[in-house]
Parts: sequence; structure tokens; C-alpha cells
Amino acid sequence: MALRSESSRKSVLQATIDLLGETPPGPVSLQKLSIERIARQAGVSKMTIYRWWPNKAALVIDSFIENHIAQTPLSKEGRAVDALRAHLVSLTKVYAGPEGRLVAQLLGECQFEPATLDAFKEHFWRGRQEAVAELIERAKAEGDLREDVPSNTIADLLYAPIYFRLLLQTGELDVDSTLTHVEAVLRGIARQGS
Repeated sequence: MALRSESSRKSVLQATIDLLGETPPGPVSLQKLSIERIARQAGVSKMTIYRWWPNKAALVIDSFIENHIAQTPLSKEGRAVDALRAHLVSLTKVYAGPEGRLVAQLLGECQFEPATLDAFKEHFWRGRQEAVAELIERAKAEGDLREDVPSNTIADLLYAPIYFRLLLQTGELDVDSTLTHVEAVLRGIARQGS
């Protein structure tokens, strides 16, 4: 029974991503996506979906996380600043595609639904924030970043332009512009003499 349940859960997560994706059966906007449609696509009942998720937003967030974490790793190998660069490049590549449009829709939804914002922070943002802070602290310990700049400020400096371009579409969301920005930030927060 547990194997069957896990199989159904994975089918629901995949159906959600498929419906929100760019190729058929998608694209369906987050606003037009329904639990009924997800259930039909996954071949399960609505009750099966509600057994695992309290609402559509929670399901979409879990679907997003399932795909996102694997595509945007935070390496524990090598120098921490190199791991930060690689992570930000992978994030840019992912956000330049359909997943970026999904994140933009989710963040838009969060502005009107406090429960959705809380779920997004709880299930996605806080975990990533902690992992990035750990990486930044490691870069400080390795002597590459200034110790007097708080880790959350460094993270804001590195991530804000990606989310700004994603949400406001003020410029290309590409690897070259991301690396240009990352290098400028890293030079500004590099430990003196590094």
C-alpha cells in the first residue's frame, strides 16, 4: 500500500508540473490550475490529493521544490565561492525557462494569499536560505568574503538581481549577466588582500 501511495503522490507532483509546463497538457496558468484538473491528469481522485496537500498552493510549491532542488544544487565540495557561482548560474538557467514563470506566478500569488507566502517560506525559502548562509559562512572561513558583512546581506546582494529580472523582466536572465553581477558583488565583499 505504501508503494502505491508513493507512486500516486509522485504522479500528482508530475501532473502538476506537466500542467504548468510549456508543452501539452500545459501550459495552464497557476490561477486557472485546479485540483480537479490535476487529479484527472494524474489519474487519481481529488481525495487522494487532499490526503497529502491542504490546497492547490501547497501542492504547487511541493511540485516546484521536487524539481527545483535537484536542478540548483549547493555543492559542499571545493571552494565555497565557486559553489556559490555554480549555484547562481544553475538558478539562472532554471529560472530562464518554465520554472521561472512558475516561481513568478507563485510569488505573485503570495502577495494576495498570506497562507501561500507562509507555505512558500516554510517549505522552500527557509531551507534554501539556511543552506546558502552555510555556504557563505564557509566562504568567510576560507578567507574569500568579509566577515563584517552579515550572511543574509550577502545572500540578498547575490540573489536579488535574479529575482528582480525574473519578476520585472528588466533584462535578460542569462548566465553572462548573472556572472557579471556575481563577480561585481564578490569583489565588493571580498576580504581585503584576497
